[in-house]
Amino acid sequence: MNQDRYVFSQLSIFLNRTQFNNYVRKYDGNRYVKHFTCWNQLLAMMFGQLSNRESLRDLIVALDAHQGKRYHLGLGREPIAKTTLASANQNRDYRIFEDFAFYMMKEASEKRSTNILDIPGRKYAFDSTTIPLCLATFPWAKFRKKKGGIKAHVLYDIEAQVPAFYTITTASKHDSTEMSAIGYEPNAYYIFDRAYDSFKELYRIHLTGSFFVVRAKTNLKCKFYKWKRRMPKNILSDAEVKLIGYASEKKYPESFRLIRFYDEEDKREFTFLTNARHISALDVANLYKKRWLVELFFKWLKQHLKIKKFWGTTENAVRIQISVAIITYCLVAIVQHDMHLERSTYEVLQILSISLTDKTPLQELFKKTNFNDVKDQFNPLIPGLFD
Repeated sequence: MNQDRYVFSQLSIFLNRTQFNNYVRKYDGNRYVKHFTCWNQLLAMMFGQLSNRESLRDLIVALDAHQGKRYHLGLGREPIAKTTLASANQNRDYRIFEDFAFYMMKEASEKRSTNILDIPGRKYAFDSTTIPLCLATFPWAKFRKKKGGIKAHVLYDIEAQVPAFYTITTASKHDSTEMSAIGYEPNAYYIFDRAYDSFKELYRIHLTGSFFVVRAKTNLKCKFYKWKRRMPKNILSDAEVKLIGYASEKKYPESFRLIRFYDEEDKREFTFLTNARHISALDVANLYKKRWLVELFFKWLKQHLKIKKFWGTTENAVRIQISVAIITYCLVAIVQHDMHLERSTYEVLQILSISLTDKTPLQELFKKTNFNDVKDQFNPLIPGLFD
């Protein structure tokens, strides 16, 4: 079936075009469009992500080099001018691509769901990464007096190893303010660093019937009520506490657990707060250790997809590019799952990036490619992520 199709065209089969078109109609994306549709725009941007293009001009040059294949790659019959793609990124509603990214995240999460810890319930880590921008070029992204930047806040499914939710803000926004944007699921676990000690939001998690694990700040003021006496190795204390102070008590009026844990590897002590009374203190510590996966995801995304150099300067263009990067990431994860590939996501991405205009069937491509020949051309794998 895929004998005479280009690799990039075969990849597009894994995208639900009907669902994408629903979002296009919802936001009237193809209004007054004659040739370069939102679908063509999505595929052109994904081609740029997968082929590692440095700029919009670089992407257009790459597309022009394959002009005879353009229609069969799904990019339409007409040549794509730089101004056409730039105008589409600037003016078409970014929510078309953002909603489709949410759809792809959900699909990837459902397909790749596993149980890496013997604890029932979904497990998520929430964190943010700052992307610096030139204030003169991106005046809407003011961060400091002479600096610009944005933050990508990501809720990461640590078992499926794909994002479950994300939102974009200016870099000046405090991390904890975006906790209110999360739709919390009952019986799920949410893991936070100590920047997210908003007790109002933590109490909302508690009332939802879900569980939080957050690292405590050093200035935490609380009253101890009772302690567990027999502690397993590396658990220094496991106590029931309540916040002190009128304002604090109002934000979180009930008690919760405070656990002190000694990490032998780092030779450091950590203090965790949680409302999960039904799991052991060691399980709480192990859950928090998995938070590191979201940090590795940010590192992977910045190294291997284009979210540091933007192909447009408006907020709309930046949001579209980040959404397309996440769509591309989820696509690679879905391909890896559906084709039962015994390769890391990094390997899949790099093999695809050098084969987009080949006519090799995907299954044959991944069987025949010797990754040792590929990885010499690129950065090495991030240890521990998608191995």
